[in-house]
Amino acid sequence: MSYNIDTYIGPSFSLRNRIGRVTWGIVYLLFFRYSPRPLHAWRAFLLRLFGAEIGKGVHVYPRAKIWAPWTIKIGDESGISDDVNLYSQAPITIGKRVVISQGSYICTGTHDYMKRGFPLRALPIIIEDYAWIATEVFVHPGVAIGEGSVVGARSVVTKDTEPWMVCAGFPCKPIKERIIVD
Repeated sequence: MSYNIDTYIGPSFSLRNRIGRVTWGIVYLLFFRYSPRPLHAWRAFLLRLFGAEIGKGVHVYPRAKIWAPWTIKIGDESGISDDVNLYSQAPITIGKRVVISQGSYICTGTHDYMKRGFPLRALPIIIEDYAWIATEVFVHPGVAIGEGSVVGARSVVTKDTEPWMVCAGFPCKPIKERIIVD
């Protein structure tokens, strides 16, 4: 995914990628960011124009930040709240009926501080079906959030979560099983 292994002398991404992000930034600012809150279909349309795979009934709110839509996949009936940051230097896959609450940061990029050139390391993130990422959660690069997992507010997820578990903390750890009661 990385274009340059020495970030001190050049960009981490290709010119095409950088032009795409500038173009997306303009469209985001003019047509996405200030669109009325109920216009979820409009924002889904704009994301699709830039290569995102967006399912049916997806709610992406206008203050959500998306770094590169072409690396995003969101399943049916999922919600991405205001002030969520999808820092998608690598793919982010979000399953169906996932909720990502306000202020959460889903971060696929870091740098390898052990190497002289400080190269970018971009690792995909997967958030499986029925998961809930609560307010202001930070998800590290390369993490998989298990099906049905709940990640508590302000948690820092550094490792994969188990399916159908409630997890919280810094670092995020399992607390109890998630049991659905109808």
